[in-house]
Amino acid sequence: MEKTTNKPSDLTARRTDVAKLFVVPTPIGNLEDMTFRAIRVLKDADLILAEDTRTSGFLLKHFDIKTPMHSHHKFNEHKTVENIVERIKNGQIVALISDAGTPAISDPGFLVVRQCVENGIEVECLPGATAFVPALVSSGLPNDRFCFEGFLPQKKGRQTKINLLANETRTMIFYESPFRLVKTLTQLSEVFGLDRKASVSREISKIYEETKRGTLQELAQHFTLQTPKGEIVIIVAGFEE
Repeated sequence: MEKTTNKPSDLTARRTDVAKLFVVPTPIGNLEDMTFRAIRVLKDADLILAEDTRTSGFLLKHFDIKTPMHSHHKFNEHKTVENIVERIKNGQIVALISDAGTPAISDPGFLVVRQCVENGIEVECLPGATAFVPALVSSGLPNDRFCFEGFLPQKKGRQTKINLLANETRTMIFYESPFRLVKTLTQLSEVFGLDRKASVSREISKIYEETKRGTLQELAQHFTLQTPKGEIVIIVAGFEE
């Protein structure tokens, strides 16, 4: 990596007094993962778009953030996006958060970001918490090249998607519900092979964080006996000829 030569003045936070959309990651578990910059941006914003205002309310209260919130989730984002764009055009600073992690990564956010970009509105995404990066790094599987697949289709197209990934040579990342984990591991093992290496991380950054490593078959057997809880990230090794 190229060595940076930032002066102290270069390290100060960028201005938040210019109308724009800020995409702000929030902790996926441990509240200590919240950055100083994220707190400042949320306090300086005119409006916070929250996936669930009740969930985000606890976060804002913890950090004494009193900025008004509006609900912005997958069921209403098509209806609210134009109003949000107009607010920013009229000079407001809007911050987008999800229940946990980085918005738009398997969470609402893509539509409003795209609409802002198409309308010439500046979008600034802060670095911060997301579940798949620590899961990938701690898996012990190659991470120089990987593909993020998010959630597999629950029904229609699920098997087709898995079949298409059978010869993917990059390490693969999946999000999954604990209720479908064993089913997913079993389906992956049937297509990728029982001995394909993988890992399952759950409750990342929380008290009961756990990563289990092994083959797809071993992991399916383990979680058949040990019922999983919490949010799940599956890392699967790529195909080797």
